[in-house]
Amino acid sequence: MPRLLNTRHRARMCWMATVLGAVSIVGCSTATPYQPFRHGEGYGDQRIESNRFSIHFAGNSSTSRSTVETYLLYHAAELTLANGYDYFVTDERSTTADTRYYQTFSTGFGYYWLPQSAFDIGTTSYPVTEFDAQADIVMFRGERPATNPQAFDARQVKANLESQIHRPKSD
Repeated sequence: MPRLLNTRHRARMCWMATVLGAVSIVGCSTATPYQPFRHGEGYGDQRIESNRFSIHFAGNSSTSRSTVETYLLYHAAELTLANGYDYFVTDERSTTADTRYYQTFSTGFGYYWLPQSAFDIGTTSYPVTEFDAQADIVMFRGERPATNPQAFDARQVKANLESQIHRPKSD
């Protein structure tokens, strides 16, 4: 009887180690900082015309949708000012979610009171979602038209969102 309990104890420890390993992998991930696109994360842009860009920001599974959208808007403001313009108008703005499901497996021996050992495989499925925001922007000089809700003053956007921008830690 002690041998069966020992086997059962080892099986539980194995299951707990598997769960803790999966949690530590997911739990240790930090949100994508505001950085140029690399390794599938960060911001990027492509000039379409002299004053028109297609921009995007991709976050990892620890980056919320609102953070991804904030970083996209901030990048639009930075890009507008860097190119000598005062305001930008968004066109074709969207955010997509990519959800994948991962499974963890656990094994265990149970029912030590049965004549033979019973074997059990348990699985746990958990979702992992990553957000990607895209927009086309057109940049202009002068004062932002107050009647256009898609027009943003680049200086105001940059000033108002700066406190929410987390940059990569320097090594």
